[in-house]
Amino acid sequence: MKKFLGLAASVLLFAGAGQALEAADYFARDFGAVPDGFTVNTVSIQAAIDFVSAHGGGKVVLDKGDYVSGSIYLKSGVTLWIDEDCSLLGSLNPFDYIKDPDAKWTALVFAVGQKNIGIEGGGTINGRGFDIATRFIDFVHLGVFEDPLTNDRLQEAKRPENIHFYKCEGIVIRDLTLRDPGCWNQQYDKCRDILVERVHVDAKSYWNNDGIDIVDSSDVIIRDCFFDAADDVYCFKSHSNDGVSENILVENCVGRSSANGIKFGTYTRGKFRNFKFKNIKIYDTYRSAITIATVDGATIEDVEIDGIESLHTGNPIFLRTGTRHTRDDQKPILRNIVIKNMYAEVPLDKPDAGYSYEGPVEDLPRNVLPSIIYGNPDIKIENVRLENIEIVYPGHADPEYAYRGSSKEELDAIPEMETSYPEFSNWKELPAWGFYIRHADGIVFDNVKITVDGEDYRPAIVTDDVNGFRMKNLEINQDTAPKGKKQIINKDTKNIKKK
Repeated sequence: MKKFLGLAASVLLFAGAGQALEAADYFARDFGAVPDGFTVNTVSIQAAIDFVSAHGGGKVVLDKGDYVSGSIYLKSGVTLWIDEDCSLLGSLNPFDYIKDPDAKWTALVFAVGQKNIGIEGGGTINGRGFDIATRFIDFVHLGVFEDPLTNDRLQEAKRPENIHFYKCEGIVIRDLTLRDPGCWNQQYDKCRDILVERVHVDAKSYWNNDGIDIVDSSDVIIRDCFFDAADDVYCFKSHSNDGVSENILVENCVGRSSANGIKFGTYTRGKFRNFKFKNIKIYDTYRSAITIATVDGATIEDVEIDGIESLHTGNPIFLRTGTRHTRDDQKPILRNIVIKNMYAEVPLDKPDAGYSYEGPVEDLPRNVLPSIIYGNPDIKIENVRLENIEIVYPGHADPEYAYRGSSKEELDAIPEMETSYPEFSNWKELPAWGFYIRHADGIVFDNVKITVDGEDYRPAIVTDDVNGFRMKNLEINQDTAPKGKKQIINKDTKNIKKK
């Protein structure tokens, strides 16, 4: 907690320093920008940013209309101030965008190697992602751009994000609406000292519309934000084997996704440590409320999620180790995870039905899956504590449709799938309705209550190859269970304690 208090203090000090720098306001209109929603203002806005940075810093103000632009670069000491009821609109011409040679991504607003920068003001950045992505595909069909995927969906790094900051320090993104990027929404890669506060994200116009991506970055606060995203909401990645993400605080946020809520991965190469989530709500989300997966060699440790409400979401908890892209000299580690004060309701129906860019229908139909803690025979998940947890499942698993039994032979037949992309739906069917735990050491259930509303032939909990399973005040409710049904199946599990 001391680390997080220190982080908060450093961000507040930066915010105060930023206000001191921002003594002067410079209006983009004075540099030739025309806020008519049609004129492309890339050169004028960039001229204003360059001038303000060269003269000690301050605000570049967009006011009185809608400013169309291609790729622009924030510079040290500059806050891009977008007035309320004013928008920065992404150009619909693909040739107005830059794929930065250092960041290796395409974006509307870049910053590369800068300090003390921000975007504020109450206005909107609208990437017009569906329209610009469609224009890119038009040029693919003309033979101007290549599409290696050959599926009429240009690769992620070639489609413009709304914001991409690379190797920057001292970032404030505050009081802003971010809409409809062509790819990810806001990416902070190898950055430090980041505050994202009171940001409203509506990012469900196209494929890969994440809410926020923190990549190999440290000392981050995300608070009081709302996210409606086609892809993962809070996404923590590592693209570098020597990358480090640490001292991350996410609090008082609401999110929805046609993928995952909290997501570690999928690229997980470096180190993740000292993460804290407080007072988080996830709703209408297709996959997992919480996914923590290391399948590319990363170490993920010391993660605490305290106070999470998951409503109408396909899966509450998914923890996973694997060897998808692991080097010979790497061993993924997932340990010291605490999830507490959680309430979750899992629906029987598709939780994101009716949203644009729904989760894939090819994963369906299937019986509703349990929460999953699934390591690897050689890479076990270590020290997971679940405290004050209540989860309500719908039940109605149908053995006539698809059956997954819990005998020794049937449990041995469950595939490891350690090289697969990590999603809770990989196995289609699992043999428990509440929790399935495999290849793990040190699992603690303290005041955990799980309920299944309908009939379900499966037991509540199945463990397999677990060393240390402690249950205190565990409550299992299934009103429709036949008399004498065994609700906990332990296979190759030792050091079991129940109070």
